[in-house]
Amino acid sequence: MTEQVDPYKEIRPYRDDEVADVLTNILHNNEFLTAVTQYQFPKMASSFGWLLKPFVRIALAAKVGEVDSVYDFQMLVANYMKKMIARTTTKLTCSGIDHLDPEEAYLFVSNHRDIAMDPAFLNWVRYQYGMDTVRIAIGDNLLRKPYVSDIMRMNKSFIVNRSASGREMMKALTQLSSYIDHSIVGGHSIWLAQREGRAKDGNDATDPAILKMLYMAHRKQRSFAEQAKRLNIVPVSISYEYDPCDYLKANELYAKATEGGYEKSQYEDIASIVKGITGNKGHVHIAFGDPIEAGFETPEALAGEIDRQIIENYHLHASNLLAAGQDAGIGEEQKLGFKERLNQVPEGAQDILRQMYANPVMNQKKFQE
Repeated sequence: MTEQVDPYKEIRPYRDDEVADVLTNILHNNEFLTAVTQYQFPKMASSFGWLLKPFVRIALAAKVGEVDSVYDFQMLVANYMKKMIARTTTKLTCSGIDHLDPEEAYLFVSNHRDIAMDPAFLNWVRYQYGMDTVRIAIGDNLLRKPYVSDIMRMNKSFIVNRSASGREMMKALTQLSSYIDHSIVGGHSIWLAQREGRAKDGNDATDPAILKMLYMAHRKQRSFAEQAKRLNIVPVSISYEYDPCDYLKANELYAKATEGGYEKSQYEDIASIVKGITGNKGHVHIAFGDPIEAGFETPEALAGEIDRQIIENYHLHASNLLAAGQDAGIGEEQKLGFKERLNQVPEGAQDILRQMYANPVMNQKKFQE
């Protein structure tokens, strides 16, 4: 297809007819094979990686040999997702999903705590209820490796171009705005974080600039309120009893508070993704809000409604209540577990980590007053 016929080619997820070629390219990507070999054989990879890589490629080729569609690839991912949930969570629950129409396409605007697992858990819950998986917005800052971009785009991710500037930025945002509308109208649900980057301090707040972007490509066709209603927005709250990256976030915030800044290492986001996938999460809850049908005339007003639903629907775990000083009825084992999390960080960062878990309690209380 030409770019004129396929205007979203550079950012959209891969189609079924592209999967086979993409997988072939990945299996012949030396950097990808090196990474997998080092993961599978950490002690042997440095000395015998040259010998192991051909066998790793053969093993991977056998696993993906019958994958020739996005659905096939996602079913392969689902097998690993099932094992990950069993190993890293005590339970996974959801609420509000029964109010959604399986035949409708929604724009799920979600709070953002974990880079990979937030949309993954939402997709898993929808899959369990027999609903289609969603298309996922992902920043190009996480896709520095071509094979990572290929893998994510086979998993129905589309690219948010954060690295552009000036006129290129405006062009990229307009294209993104158009693509999101194109997806929803075409019957494909989308996951979009309520802000750029994770809420590392536990304060979930929608950035109105995200909502302005949704309107950029449509200003000549309809009002902001009409476009917002057309997108069928559903706020989503995801809450983790334990955030596997909490100590990393606390140390970063502590460095910013005490040293005036924090410089992220080149592959720190990748390390956070791995930690978020493999780390203990305890009880995870996904709360689906109500589709926003009322006409909100401004991005700020719409952001306020999204915030209200996300904060009010946020499931408070024992970890949140303990951090907020509400320990009535909470067992000693849970108290000890939370104390162990505090001890992961230096004394100066412990208050930051505690506040990270307490803020959802405080914010919910404000909305209830």
